[in-house]
Amino acid sequence: MLFTNVLQKLVAPFKQLSNQMRGILLVTVFIMPTGNLALFGRILEIYPPQLHNLPFLMSLALFFSISTAIFFLTICHGKATRWVLAVFLVIVALAAYYMDHYKVIVDIVMIDNIIHTDSKELAGVLSLGLLFRALFFGIIPAWLVIKYFPKNENTLSEFKSRLPILGILVLSIVLLVVPFTASYASFWREHKITRFYANPTYSTYSVIKYITQQLNIAKIGPLHAIAQDAVFVGPNPRAELMILVVGETARADRFSLNGYHRETNPLLAKQEVISLSNVSSCGTSTGVSVPCMFSALPRAEYDKEKALNQENALDVLADNGVEILWRDNNSDSKGVATRMKYEDFKSPTLNPECAGECRDIGMLSGLDAYIQSRKGKDILIVLHQMGNHGPEYYRRYPKEFERFKPMCMTGELRDCSQEEIDNSYDNAILYTDYFLSETINFLKKYDGDYATAMLYVSDHGESLGEHGFYLHAAPYMIAPKEQTHVPAIVWMGKHFDYKLDQLMPYKDYPLSHDDVFCTLLVAFELNSKTCEAKKDVLRQNLTFTANTIPSSAL
Repeated sequence: MLFTNVLQKLVAPFKQLSNQMRGILLVTVFIMPTGNLALFGRILEIYPPQLHNLPFLMSLALFFSISTAIFFLTICHGKATRWVLAVFLVIVALAAYYMDHYKVIVDIVMIDNIIHTDSKELAGVLSLGLLFRALFFGIIPAWLVIKYFPKNENTLSEFKSRLPILGILVLSIVLLVVPFTASYASFWREHKITRFYANPTYSTYSVIKYITQQLNIAKIGPLHAIAQDAVFVGPNPRAELMILVVGETARADRFSLNGYHRETNPLLAKQEVISLSNVSSCGTSTGVSVPCMFSALPRAEYDKEKALNQENALDVLADNGVEILWRDNNSDSKGVATRMKYEDFKSPTLNPECAGECRDIGMLSGLDAYIQSRKGKDILIVLHQMGNHGPEYYRRYPKEFERFKPMCMTGELRDCSQEEIDNSYDNAILYTDYFLSETINFLKKYDGDYATAMLYVSDHGESLGEHGFYLHAAPYMIAPKEQTHVPAIVWMGKHFDYKLDQLMPYKDYPLSHDDVFCTLLVAFELNSKTCEAKKDVLRQNLTFTANTIPSSAL
């Protein structure tokens, strides 16, 4: 009898729900199954739908549903309610498509990627499946909400009427958790990444965090100088000419130089190069990895605000007389080359190889004139590739590189077989092999006058369907090795201060993007305590001079 009375008191406020609250709850009921398949799919992977798991599964489903209802009841007020709900319906549909198809998470890294996506990249991820999802689960429902959502009669009274409902919903969550305290504790502790798939609550949290981060970045003052003690220590009378190729979305395990069963590096295999087989990336997206690899900050301490607030490797080199040129066939330098000479090769304006899509090989065009105009000076040229940028891998190479067939000819990777995805991805690696080999051949022309070298390192890897993951940008804590194990290749000319046989013993040694900063300084014969402090087991018995292997070698 007592329980019945309590239940009646709890239910009573719901009988008095305003039309607006009914509408908000209806939208919540619509969003939970249509926008959270990835969330519930991951929950079912953790807790298979067996009889003993059913009570906890029901509790989790209600927990996330009630949390979403509280979210909307908290942010939707007055005349703006219909517009807020309409916007969220579209956003939820778009986010759900990518979470369902590629298992991506809409966190601050992904938001940064979205913000900096250019028109060509956007075209690459558009598909009929996305348009269908956006139309039927986003745009049409949003239009219905705008047209038919109940009008607000009195904002103040509406707000007051929601308070008891919100209180009851919060109490409901408590009642859902209490019987399964141990299970919830285990769920949050061991599977906390699963909550990142809660749509739209986690993506909204990420947007707020991203905006806060950008506001903090906007407050950044003058650059903090680093490695000011750098001094020239090299005896080589020749100027250095080095090309650093920043790869895109390349996996170490797809390079035949690293043991891949397919011959994806036939041209590099004929060059005198070393493939460093055990290199890890700083991040799983270009927006993190590129600025991180040029920063003096190690991955464990890397912070975007800190990195933007201090000089990077290019600044230090430029301060010491090195001529810097950044050529980009990708999105941009992610802030690394802001103070350097920068050339955009994503259009035919500068890139002569733009039949259909501008090719990486076009970035070698005109370099002779640049080098001749700086004769006798140390030069670092950075070439930022389009590489294996997905999901349309088949667009990343000319027709003559279609060695592995059949290929996946769409950005809808789930519509392709594993063989087709692998073939198109490997063909793009084959084109990178050609580009790198041509870069080495270009440097060989200057091997008599300069101390020449090439370093290639990719920014991050790519998931191609392993464990249901596609593309990249997974949170680093759970990122599969396919997204963090990257290729790195070194070529050195005959007059370069270091020799390949000095590097060979460390071919399989664990290295990372953390080593790039000091590798660049040492390559240009600069010594700094910043790099002396970075010595690890590999470098304990190596002298930091221009006559040995670089103190921080990749």
